[in-house]
Amino acid sequence: MTLLDETCARISPIDAEAAAQTQRLLDFKTKPRRSLGRLEEMACRIAAIRGTATPPMPRKAIVVMAADHGVAEEGVSAYPPEVTAQMLLNFARGGAAINVLARRAGADVVVVDMGVKVPLPSNESIRRLRLGPETANFTRGPAMSREAARQAMEIGIQLAEELVREGVTLLGIGDMGIANTTASSALAAAYTGTSAEDVTGRGTGIDDSTYARKLDVVRRGLTLHPLDPRDPLDTLARLGGFEIAGLAGVVLGGAAEKVPVVLDGFITSVAALAAVRLAPLAACYLVASHRSVEKGHRLVLEVLGARPLLDLELRLGEGTGAALAMGLVDAALLILHEMATFENAGVTDSGA
Repeated sequence: MTLLDETCARISPIDAEAAAQTQRLLDFKTKPRRSLGRLEEMACRIAAIRGTATPPMPRKAIVVMAADHGVAEEGVSAYPPEVTAQMLLNFARGGAAINVLARRAGADVVVVDMGVKVPLPSNESIRRLRLGPETANFTRGPAMSREAARQAMEIGIQLAEELVREGVTLLGIGDMGIANTTASSALAAAYTGTSAEDVTGRGTGIDDSTYARKLDVVRRGLTLHPLDPRDPLDTLARLGGFEIAGLAGVVLGGAAEKVPVVLDGFITSVAALAAVRLAPLAACYLVASHRSVEKGHRLVLEVLGARPLLDLELRLGEGTGAALAMGLVDAALLILHEMATFENAGVTDSGA
């Protein structure tokens, strides 16, 4: 049995009784019952995932995986492939949006080169877990081999396990890669059984002619490949990217270790959908940070059964939405730990 198979088999249902106990504790706080709405829901969700009614404040890390895509040669992005490497160096220096927001959230940023086309100088802030310089162009053949897809997922699993061993109890995921919304659109269509038009958006803000080309590329990819809904790993190999597969592995690894995984935008949600197609129970461990403006994101979240916390019209990626949502996770748990009860505050409980 492979590490991927073993990890999927280890994912178990979340603890509904722990969630119920947490809600009972929240009901004794000095407020009308359920008046903190989705913050209370979040506290209960974290309790169910962690298996305790009073989960401690989390230690946080956001895994940002990057790779380039051969399909970029079809002219589907507003940016050239060298931007991926340039942005990884920006992440390493701490100058990107994800660094700013992660510092505010108190989260470590773990930057991973899964397959960036332009060679990067050695940098201790970038983990080199590369599977190649980029994937192949999926309009001409599979983006990667089935074995490479499995290896990428297992890299993500191992990284999640490592972070959990180091004490991380809240994982976020983010992405970087030119043309990765094209790959994600193709995967979203394949996994949900919808058309290219239903899930393909404008990514980095492409113009009308580039968008038309991107739609055509996604259609051609879906037409070329014989996709079997019973074999999600094969679909991932044919249409995906090294970073998408790696992030799917982080989802599976986090779920197997009973650690919540906070999604960012469209690309990370598609990665999560790939994970859930392999291990349906992994869906219970997801926290949807926001709904992006990318066209297919709403549909993917609906299929995952994940209701986003925020809608800020974001479309950056990098894990920025995950960093913002981690503040809401903190808020939910602080209410649980620090808010007074009716009894100890001497306040009459009209709901008793």
